[in-house]
Amino acid sequence: MDSLILGEDIVVAYISAIDLQNTSSALEKLRSFFPNIQERRTFRISTNYGKGETIYKVAAEALPSEAEKFGLETFTINHGAYMSFYITDYRNDPDSISHAFELLKGQQEADPNAHCVEWFIGEDDVKCLVRSGPEDYPEPQLH
Repeated sequence: MDSLILGEDIVVAYISAIDLQNTSSALEKLRSFFPNIQERRTFRISTNYGKGETIYKVAAEALPSEAEKFGLETFTINHGAYMSFYITDYRNDPDSISHAFELLKGQQEADPNAHCVEWFIGEDDVKCLVRSGPEDYPEPQLH
């Protein structure tokens, strides 16, 4: 487990998927809007709404104008401190991502309201991110 400071907000355009199995078709649809998707940072963002309901956002970095052009919603991955876990060849161990998020969300520093962010690195690797609480990366005070 590592720490990561994300120095800037990342705006992404996304397609929602109601379960993990539908994320592949959401990614294919997203690729139809962004043929150069391999040149963009790509993510899968999950939010647990309780009662076992998790919503997935399959996302690619995009300008708000691009998202608007295609009728896509946007989401901002906020700057700040994150705990991270890097997984190589994640497809060889499908449970590795959920295990990484269990570990990260179980840390005392984890923001209990944080999203689980999967940042895909190339074709085979993923960086799992959970935002730390605000005390780990306080907002700058303007005077």
